[in-house]
Amino acid sequence: MTPGDNGASTPEDDDPFGYLYADGQARGAQPPSGGYGYPNSVSRVRTVGERQYGQPQAPYGQQPAVPQQQGAHGQPNAYYQAPETLPGGATTSRQPAPPSGGRRGPNTKGLLIGAIAVVAAVVIGISVAMLNGNDDKKTDNRAGTTSTQSQSSKPSPSGSNPAASGELPKVDAVDGSVQLAGGVTVASDVKGAKADGGSYVTNFNQVGASITWNVSDVPKSGKYRLYVTYGVPGKDANATLTVNGTVQNRPLNLGNFAKAAEGDYEKGWTNTWGNITLNKGTNTIKISCEQGNQCDVNFDQLWLKAGWG
Repeated sequence: MTPGDNGASTPEDDDPFGYLYADGQARGAQPPSGGYGYPNSVSRVRTVGERQYGQPQAPYGQQPAVPQQQGAHGQPNAYYQAPETLPGGATTSRQPAPPSGGRRGPNTKGLLIGAIAVVAAVVIGISVAMLNGNDDKKTDNRAGTTSTQSQSSKPSPSGSNPAASGELPKVDAVDGSVQLAGGVTVASDVKGAKADGGSYVTNFNQVGASITWNVSDVPKSGKYRLYVTYGVPGKDANATLTVNGTVQNRPLNLGNFAKAAEGDYEKGWTNTWGNITLNKGTNTIKISCEQGNQCDVNFDQLWLKAGWG
């Protein structure tokens, strides 16, 4: 040993960089061969599970003795030990996270219950509305049926104006509301007339003959059609039509639409119509035989319909 250099008493006192100096090299210092700076140091790498906690460690610089582990019969010794098998090791089972004291998530169960309640209320409301609508329709149907039966069971007498029931006026030509003039008369010899008793107005085949219908209860002013049931003896006829004192431009066509044989009044019953304009309330409709008309005709009934279509 050189003066002033007592040497290293323990491996920890060795200069890890002694191999860089002359005096270190004189003491036999060498560069590290696999450790971390100490001459002739050994690698501290251990096999997984080799180290045993709580057991004495090997002296510095020596390879620790590995205790031989006894494996199961026919199986190699296990050198690996999972951390959870060691004292103080980690456990593998996951523990549920403790409930946090912060904000809670949305109450989905409560929202679902609320949505179901809203849907149920809507369905109940629709059902009630439909039931009420059906009741209203049933009431209307019953009312309509009653009205129809009353009209069919109690027909309007001849000459009356059923405007109050929604129908336009209709009369027999022999009714008291129809004025006869110019020598016309009432007869019932020819069969087939629809008026009460099979009666009709005849003797119209002369100039000046007329029937005038004073029609009341016209619901509103506007266009109407005058329908006339009549009979001719197998030949065409016509007459002059006057409404509220105004002569119409076209005569009332009383043609042989039934195609009856000449002279056959009974087979000649048919009907015709003419477009007229009426006022609301009462109106006067006159059918007359004037110069130039062909008036060999019998009159049965008269009635109105709204519109010209």
